[in-house]
Amino acid sequence: MWKLRPAILLMGAAAVLPAARNLEVYCIDVEGGKATLWVAPSGESMLVDAGWPGFNHRDAERIAAAAKAAGVRKIDYLVVTHFHTDHAGGVLQLSEKMSIRNFVDHGASSETGKPAEVLFGEYSRARDKGTHIVVKPGDTIPIKGLDVQIVSADGNLIESPLPGAGQPNPDCAGYPPPAPDHTENAHSIGMVVTYGSFRSVDLGDLTKDKEYGLVCPNNKLGTVDLFMVSHHGWDPSNSAPFVHAIHPRVALMNNGARKGGVAEVWQTIHDTPGLEDFWQLHFSVSAGKDHNSADSYIANVDEECQGLWLRVTAQKDGTFTVYNPRNKFERTYKQR
Repeated sequence: MWKLRPAILLMGAAAVLPAARNLEVYCIDVEGGKATLWVAPSGESMLVDAGWPGFNHRDAERIAAAAKAAGVRKIDYLVVTHFHTDHAGGVLQLSEKMSIRNFVDHGASSETGKPAEVLFGEYSRARDKGTHIVVKPGDTIPIKGLDVQIVSADGNLIESPLPGAGQPNPDCAGYPPPAPDHTENAHSIGMVVTYGSFRSVDLGDLTKDKEYGLVCPNNKLGTVDLFMVSHHGWDPSNSAPFVHAIHPRVALMNNGARKGGVAEVWQTIHDTPGLEDFWQLHFSVSAGKDHNSADSYIANVDEECQGLWLRVTAQKDGTFTVYNPRNKFERTYKQR
């Protein structure tokens, strides 16, 4: 009998081993702001932006609730894409609720005036509690288990294509360079996140002039599975040459009921060749029924919403699933 014991022990150990984790992404509803929680298979976390201040700590509470659902007790990396209130305003309140280890940004704010100074001052107070990291294009964020490539920051862009990219973009023909944007939006940190064969792009509120530099005349980013729609679905971003170049299978838009989600942008993304589905955090009131996705693909369909998130779960082979907790609807996209 003693000869069987090692095998029995091994079988018992295998029975209690945890299943391999996948990448999980929680697109949190902060009502027209931005807050996206990435949880790597290693358990390390990256929060991209932290929503608005005020509203009785609404956004900090929603982020903390999503983190709890994901089994996250601290934020390993908080990336503030740019210094606008709907992206950076909630940082101080969140830092009072959850531990944040590393604060990642593009440096100083490009905007001046009292509101900009107050916002940056409050963010700096929170940032002083952790480690400050300034990134530039070509840098990576060292999250264990993920490849997070910075492609834009502080108005600058990567000079060389990412591996496998660099092909000519035919949609640039006849499309003149857009006029420069002089707001913080054009300074947004943009990133391409890769987990095995799964790729996603998130450019914050990066504007069309910077999109042009990323994909014209050659596409420096390559194609992606998931496009985190830029700028809440507003038309200063999301040009057709850019969206067509990245050729997403799925788009996910962090719009509000009455912010972003404009009809023209929705149509541009909806008509992108190869797009399989378009998910939204909110039904866009201004866009109307003809320029919103079917209800199953929208987390919050009423203007007075419940603050529901959408969750993306990605496997290393490129298969991923989007889940809507409002109606328990989900769809899986098999590896290409």
